[in-house]
Amino acid sequence: WPFWLSPRQVMVVPIHKDWSDYCQEVRGKLHDAGFYADVDLSKATFQKKVRNAQIAQYNFQLVIGEAEVKNGTVNIRTRDNKVEGEKKV
Repeated sequence: WPFWLSPRQVMVVPIHKDWSDYCQEVRGKLHDAGFYADVDLSKATFQKKVRNAQIAQYNFQLVIGEAEVKNGTVNIRTRDNKVEGEKKV
């Protein structure tokens, strides 16, 4: 699916449950900008969350850890698990 047409555009994935609030904030910003975004707040391992997003065909996974919360950024991964790096939201 092309990004603009995809029913599943972005999955926000926290590395730890402590970053859940920031993940919800990022999801809200994306949603307000007109993107379809979800947050995986399940108790699954980080690797499982990323894999689930890939299987569900999300175009991008925005990974959030302590460094991203401190910097106000997200770490971007593609559906093919290519790491694009850290970007401001």
